[in-house]
Amino acid sequence: MISLLVLLGAPFSAGFGQDVEAPALRLGTGRHSYGWDAAWPRLDGDLGATHGGIVFDAAGNVYLNTDSERAVMVFDADGVLLRTFGSEWAGGLHGMAVDVEHGREFLWLCHTGQHAVIRATLAGEELFRFGAPEEAGVYDRPDAYRPTGVCVAPDGDLFVSDGYGLGYVHKFGADGKWKLTFGGTGTAPGRFRTPHGLCIDRRTTPPTLIVVDRENSRLQRFDLEGKHLEIFGEEHLARPTGVSQRGDFLLVPDLVGRVTILGRDDGLVTQLGEQPDAALRANDRVARERWKAGEFLAPHAAAWDRVGNLYVMDWSAVGRVSKLPRVQ
Repeated sequence: MISLLVLLGAPFSAGFGQDVEAPALRLGTGRHSYGWDAAWPRLDGDLGATHGGIVFDAAGNVYLNTDSERAVMVFDADGVLLRTFGSEWAGGLHGMAVDVEHGREFLWLCHTGQHAVIRATLAGEELFRFGAPEEAGVYDRPDAYRPTGVCVAPDGDLFVSDGYGLGYVHKFGADGKWKLTFGGTGTAPGRFRTPHGLCIDRRTTPPTLIVVDRENSRLQRFDLEGKHLEIFGEEHLARPTGVSQRGDFLLVPDLVGRVTILGRDDGLVTQLGEQPDAALRANDRVARERWKAGEFLAPHAAAWDRVGNLYVMDWSAVGRVSKLPRVQ
């Protein structure tokens, strides 16, 4: 593991209306060096249980999920709450993606409890939804489908991972019409144990699909027609939950209490925020007084914004999202 934690010594605001004294932090190494903005988000009270995703619109606003009536919360880059929506989706929003169609941005939302993928505007208006693909022939009942991840291919098609259901990955058109299915539960190449998240890897030519195979402790790569290409990351990952790409690098949150960055060759660049206390890893019931800046608990989602700042969502009953500003 390659990691670095530098204590610089400076006051910071802890958020939630209180200021405390603590050292400033620097995590990572080289071009992947980050601070820790302990005042983000600038919000009084709890977020609500965080068990979802993080995405950004073109303006740089941050969208995140909670299991509360504020199912989608939108913040600016400074952590100021701009709006919330989605009370009808309370409890179960999980993966998200932003899509652009004819110059207009939209959200794709996975709902594990409503067994559906939802198309919505950035203001929260639901446009349509679709559930388990009957054509795939793998579901005896619609509620067996519990989608956890969604990503958009370059041609507008969707890939959806049924992470909390039967372990398949499905491809749909932008209209929600089913195209193909692959995977299913297992340990062999091309099969999954909790395909929790996914992303399109544009580092490859042509682009490929990466599926996060959480309980098999690995990432798997496929072409966009579902052909299995490779397994990677096993030596660096324990319970990976998501993956995103920026430039030559992949970002992988891991429930064991750390975030991993992989390089162009998919080798290890650095791991951030490693949780030293095994009892706090993958634990959504850690009381706030036990949280420490510079240490994650159960990273469930992570994403870079357009300038390379890092946002990490811990799986937490009261809600925890941390901003790690990129250190130039």
